[in-house]
Amino acid sequence: MQTPYYLIDKSCLLRNLEKISWLREASGVKCLLALKCFATWSVFDFMAEHMDGSTSSSLYEVRLGREKFPGETHAYSVAYADHEIAQVLAYSDKIIFNSIGQLAKFNDASQGHVRGLRVNPGVSTSEFDLADPARPFSRLGEHDPAKIAAVADQISGLMFHNNCENDSFARFDEMLTLIEDRFGAIIHQMEWISLGGGIHFTGADYPLENLALRLKEFSQKFGVQVYLEPGEAAITGAATLEVTVLDTMHNGKIWPSWTARSRRICLIC
Repeated sequence: MQTPYYLIDKSCLLRNLEKISWLREASGVKCLLALKCFATWSVFDFMAEHMDGSTSSSLYEVRLGREKFPGETHAYSVAYADHEIAQVLAYSDKIIFNSIGQLAKFNDASQGHVRGLRVNPGVSTSEFDLADPARPFSRLGEHDPAKIAAVADQISGLMFHNNCENDSFARFDEMLTLIEDRFGAIIHQMEWISLGGGIHFTGADYPLENLALRLKEFSQKFGVQVYLEPGEAAITGAATLEVTVLDTMHNGKIWPSWTARSRRICLIC
């Protein structure tokens, strides 16, 4: 095959998926593939054997999930446009609004649909400000418990997506406790809660048993179905970018030894 091309190793992908399956069984959570991270539908049927569906961040992602990934199809976007809301609703099982303003704007259009609201708990694990969903002045989700409580009767679920490259169970546990303390009264009124993605629970040496127990306790405490939205956790370490070195020349700098053949570069998506 001519390079460059992406090579997906299904045996490596399976290792991640088996951990996801174990977590689903041990904790009762449902896991949705985050299409904004990985959207190679040639392996969707394979992945769907270990996951419960997909979640999206735009109209065409939710359509992709509906048409190519078996199971539930969740829709989320920072904002929906008037011309696309009908299609988003048609393609999704659940729709999650980013703000109370969007919920109010499309209240009539979404009547009878399963609806949720994104909540910004104000804490995260990100050390990179641009990628921090809970950074100061963030517009990703509502943050005032009183305002959220006022519209709780219009929704059945909440999404907390505040983890970012989080490989620490202790930090996840700490942040979930903060969420419970601040939003617990509202969570008790909900039927389902999404804790988003960004949790590196398929990584080496991650205490998966501790995570399963914590998620199960959270679900039972509040009487809710818990969702996770793994993206990188589902596919990390499972693909490579295959390239070929076409030419080399000496420019006075000492470089690592390269040969004129395909080299593998690990993808961490």
